[in-house]
Amino acid sequence: MPRTTTVESPGCPPFRALTFDVLGLVKVVEARGKQGGVPKVVERWGEPESRNCVLAASIDGCKRNPMLAVARKCGKIELLDPLNGDTRVVISDAIDTKPEDDPIIGLHVFRRERTEERSSKGVELNIWDLDKCSRMWTAKSPPKNNLGIFTPTWFTSATFLCKDDHRKVVAGTNSRQVRLYDISAQRRPVLSFDFRETPIKAVTEDIDGYTVYVGNGSGDLASFDMRTGKLLGCFLGKCSGSIRYISRHPDFPVIASCGLDSYLRLWDVKSRQLLSAVFLKQHLNSVLFDSGFADEEPVQNARDVTENEAQRHRVDETQYEDGTLLVKRKKKKKKKTHEEGRDHKTSGKENGGIEKLNRKKKIKRVKTLADDDAL
Repeated sequence: MPRTTTVESPGCPPFRALTFDVLGLVKVVEARGKQGGVPKVVERWGEPESRNCVLAASIDGCKRNPMLAVARKCGKIELLDPLNGDTRVVISDAIDTKPEDDPIIGLHVFRRERTEERSSKGVELNIWDLDKCSRMWTAKSPPKNNLGIFTPTWFTSATFLCKDDHRKVVAGTNSRQVRLYDISAQRRPVLSFDFRETPIKAVTEDIDGYTVYVGNGSGDLASFDMRTGKLLGCFLGKCSGSIRYISRHPDFPVIASCGLDSYLRLWDVKSRQLLSAVFLKQHLNSVLFDSGFADEEPVQNARDVTENEAQRHRVDETQYEDGTLLVKRKKKKKKKTHEEGRDHKTSGKENGGIEKLNRKKKIKRVKTLADDDAL
């Protein structure tokens, strides 16, 4: 049985999230209502095909020209419209190697300067400029350990520490290490630490610019301060599968995590408690929040309101004509007990005897009056 924790769901703030699974499907999950809405799947984009498995995704949620970048298993990078899922541009992989041998692990899109970070097994971290189609920076392998053994690099996740600054990059490795790179300082990591005993599978930055959220292959989720490498705390509960992606909401103190258990989970950043969970059937690889989403209820026209009121009055009239609302229930008669019946009988007998005595007295009075008249 999977290890899960039962928690009462207090609801989620209004949000719109895009999830990506191993079959290449993009599912839109929304929650409406300021008092704590229930997240539901409202749309699904694409056709299920394992070759189009989504490996990485990034979104630019500006209101004028929003863009969604998706890296697939076949080696293509697609630029989609995050509002309806239409494909704008498709970038094919120009490398001679097969996509299965060198898959894309990380992808990030900036609003002004569009760059991406790419890494894989046995390949160091690279930062590319999409406008110039050139490599900007390449990391250097760490030195050998005290035994003289060199461990080859195997990156599993990567993210920029701040969205407005592309100089610092946080990466997770298969050897359960979290590394911080500063391209303006040196090519090797400036900070490195271990987390639990399983490979790091997801790393995501916070909006404060120094906190990161880390998820591993055993379902553990925690937050770290990258200024010192200190563990801030672990999130309550246990996921039943490997965590593959973590996303931070741009406005609310909420993060979303997804993984191989096919659940989209929403967590409170401050209390580190589970807010809600949505089952999405397929193994999930990524989840992103749409920053341009606004929770606005559709307003009805005056004509629709008048039609609804007229229909409501018609229903009320038909109910009154049928008599369903005018029928009153009959009151149940209270059954008399044996003692109450006996008391009633005795009281009746006493009343009857008194009436007989009064009748006899009247008869005697009439006789005496008649005798007096005769005399």
